[in-house]
Amino acid sequence: MKIVIVGGVAAGASAAARARRLDEHAEILLLQSGPDVSFASCGMPYLIGNEITDRASMAVQTPQSLNARLNIIVRVNTKVNEINTTDQTVVARNETTGDIYTEPYDELVLAVGAAPFKPPIPGIDRPGLFTLRNLQEMDAIVQWLNVKTETKKPADMHCVVAGAGFIGLEMVEQLHHRGMNVTLVEMMPQILAPMDQEMAAMLHKDLEDHDVNVIVGDAIKEFAAYEKDADSSVLTLQSGRVLPPAQLTILGLGVRPDTGVVKAAGIELSPRGHILVDEHLHTSAANVWAAGDAVEIINPILPDEKWAVPLAGPANRQGRMIADNIYGKKRSFRGTYAVSVVRSFDLYAACVGLNEKFLKAKNVPYNVVHVHPNSHAGYYPGAEKIHLKLVFDKESGKIYGAQAVGKDGVEKRIDVIGTAMQGKMTVSDLAELELCYAPPVGSAKDPVNFAGMAAQNIMDGLISNVEWYEMDDLVKNPDVFVLDVRGGAEIEKTGKLAEKAVNIPVDDLRARLSEVPKDKRIVVSCASGQRSYYACRILKQNGYANVDNLDGAYLTFHAAHPEPAA
Repeated sequence: MKIVIVGGVAAGASAAARARRLDEHAEILLLQSGPDVSFASCGMPYLIGNEITDRASMAVQTPQSLNARLNIIVRVNTKVNEINTTDQTVVARNETTGDIYTEPYDELVLAVGAAPFKPPIPGIDRPGLFTLRNLQEMDAIVQWLNVKTETKKPADMHCVVAGAGFIGLEMVEQLHHRGMNVTLVEMMPQILAPMDQEMAAMLHKDLEDHDVNVIVGDAIKEFAAYEKDADSSVLTLQSGRVLPPAQLTILGLGVRPDTGVVKAAGIELSPRGHILVDEHLHTSAANVWAAGDAVEIINPILPDEKWAVPLAGPANRQGRMIADNIYGKKRSFRGTYAVSVVRSFDLYAACVGLNEKFLKAKNVPYNVVHVHPNSHAGYYPGAEKIHLKLVFDKESGKIYGAQAVGKDGVEKRIDVIGTAMQGKMTVSDLAELELCYAPPVGSAKDPVNFAGMAAQNIMDGLISNVEWYEMDDLVKNPDVFVLDVRGGAEIEKTGKLAEKAVNIPVDDLRARLSEVPKDKRIVVSCASGQRSYYACRILKQNGYANVDNLDGAYLTFHAAHPEPAA
């Protein structure tokens, strides 16, 4: 058997390695368009920022190492220009020598990946503007910065990062780590699109606390030469705002599937250009498979939906599964849950599954809870708040997704919820999970348990919530009574929820029930939502029929809405 693999890195290299372990005698040929067959793409921002210092460590495998250990023939700097699915051949060009040749295949694996998106903005090809897809682009950025810092102090340099996705945030952090002034520009109204607004707002504030200039809701209109330095660019935004001259601009404007040659071969693509595959990762063409950033796969949370999720973990597993299926294993890819994490200065942000924006767009009914427990036992030194959001179906308890932000233990909780989602568990199951506990690393009730319990309370009808974005309208309603059950000194220190809020500490509430009107809708808040839940239960069991808890309470509200509701 002859297996030809187009593309290396995560999916292609995994398919090649697994195929060899299953068949010692197969001819396995991997064609890679660039000079590196398998490299640590997720580590590139950290090498640029000097947090990783060993450049050689970025090459996970080389053509020589793959050949020596796995007897895989690797041809780098080789671009596939044509796929003939009838004859089962590919036409490749050696980009170094210019030689063009034809290779037959018995099985073809497409791991063509995605390319950075470069919109037709005037001046986008100017010097000092870089995308970050491979080690060569990483090296070019490092070289550019090294040259610039020979004549300019890092503190006197201005860098712009266009696009506030995962790579964008990592590049902001790492350029700042090198001592440079950084502006982050995002055309959407918030940073980090996989998170919902109130969760992303916590990272936004942290960026500003680190002196990053964050601009959202604006896009780049033009790059122009700076008259005093031809290698610096002046960026004009769509709003008309002009940024200070930038010595470096990173273009993190998203990616597009690199599927031109696939389309030309007549292999079926999605409207957005991703390769369509079945549950076994087989394309519309016989003996042709596809994996990685270029494929559209099942959204297992809403099985009627498909999506493209460009992440290294799923790509690795898909490549391995294709090799299994070539050899008759008939494994089914169950889809991708999009489990992701990013570090941004003092905070980690992690998410899994679907957010509110997605569910609203699809008209899917949902509920959410926000909880703010500690990363470990509060009495043990070093405990940090975890801001955890759970999105679920109130009727069935199905988990749609989760998001978390904090300094410690964030990814652990999202990993647990992601695993629960893959196991088809419900929010009630989260409440019952038995997880590791010792004071330095956790609590007897883990944050995941707290989120499950809060959701379970809604399902059981013990509580009903309102969300932070409803408060401005609620406080304007004369028939709404806003009750803040924090202590007075606490409110004075952290801030008011709303000008009209009446403060009755929860421990005093039973004795002061006469101050709470029964003929109005009561909205209760505290700091994190726990005391307000207790207050809601007191009120409900004392004859107050129309009582709601402010989900996530002051911490969630204030993150997205720094001023009091009015």
